[in-house]
Amino acid sequence: MLVFGLYADEAGLEWVRSIVRSAAASRRARVVLWEERGFPERDASVEDLYDHLAEQWSYEHPGQEPADRQLVELRVGLTCSLRMWRPLRRMVISGMCPEELGPHVCRVPWAAM
Repeated sequence: MLVFGLYADEAGLEWVRSIVRSAAASRRARVVLWEERGFPERDASVEDLYDHLAEQWSYEHPGQEPADRQLVELRVGLTCSLRMWRPLRRMVISGMCPEELGPHVCRVPWAAM
């Protein structure tokens, strides 16, 4: 299972989904589950877990309205070995954040669980 917190609109979610699909295909993993949750099965809500992502977006885009962006937890179930899962997860993270640790503005603020 890949689990990401996102602050995204529908176009941003589709962008992340395409990164996951591409990484899975390149590693011959099979996507068996897509879930986007507003409230995961935990004591904390998505807002409690990922509210810093909305703050990050506001800081990086001063004066801009978030429009249709929402805090979402994206869960992707995969059929693959743990040996394949680790590099696949790294590929997805690299795709979402190609600038790595250098200063930059995220297209879709995210957090990996």
